Amino acid sequence: MMVGRNPITAILCLLTVCFFIAGLSEAEAKDLAALQQQVADTERAFARSMAERDHEAFQSFLSEETVFFSGDAPLRGKQAVADAWKPFFEGAEPPFSWEPSLVVVLDSGTLALSSGPVRNPAGECVATFNSIWRLETSGEWKIVFDKGSADCPRPAADSAE
Repeated sequence: MMVGRNPITAILCLLTVCFFIAGLSEAEAKDLAALQQQVADTERAFARSMAERDHEAFQSFLSEETVFFSGDAPLRGKQAVADAWKPFFEGAEPPFSWEPSLVVVLDSGTLALSSGPVRNPAGECVATFNSIWRLETSGEWKIVFDKGSADCPRPAADSAE
């Protein structure tokens, strides 16, 4: 009897393929979750550089070709961004803070978006940041685009209304 003509063998082969594909999907989902955590941790470390007044650490998160949208024209390149942000690191207290509330990673695992509130020293939301991170060949996530907006997430509506 030929293997290809046996219905039980065909069903077993089909089930094996389905379980293999399902296993890959589950593994891929776990990998994406791990990558999301990496990006969230990286974003928090990036924000910590401001809180700790560490301009050198801040620079270490910037891609060589990073673009930050600030003012009338985008800042292009690591050095331009580092130079423009240097005044934010002067003084004992940071002028603002940020934290990720959303992180999404492409299925390829090479690009990610992080977004969240920017807070003034009183803890009030004054803006929202949006950053694009790229997984470099070194295995490190580096920021390639950053753009803030004056919008803040709205508080949840009161359920009594």
